[in-house]
Amino acid sequence: MAGDGVMDAVFKALADASRRQLLDSLRREGGQSLRELCADLDMTRQAVSKHLAVLADAGLVVTVRRGREKLHYLNPVPIQEIYERWISRYEQGRLQAIGNLKAALEEAAMEDKESSDD
Repeated sequence: MAGDGVMDAVFKALADASRRQLLDSLRREGGQSLRELCADLDMTRQAVSKHLAVLADAGLVVTVRRGREKLHYLNPVPIQEIYERWISRYEQGRLQAIGNLKAALEEAAMEDKESSDD
């Protein structure tokens, strides 16, 4: 699991609406250049670059060089780590409840079928 310093950087990065817009854009279409990201948002090139640097420092964006341009991709791992640390344990209980409900409904259906066969 990521350390608290890394988590702090992730939460700082996610706190800004413009950075979340960038992540949404990269979620829809990975491998975008700076030019493509700027066209998608109402921000200057410098502002997008600055936001991308914060996202990259938090590990939320990775870049790959293709020729002269850098392509940006969403890295969902830090968000998954947040989910695992604070949310997943609540999901476990809900999934168990759904499983119990399914078993109870199947048992009731079997009992109804057996009583109608008599």
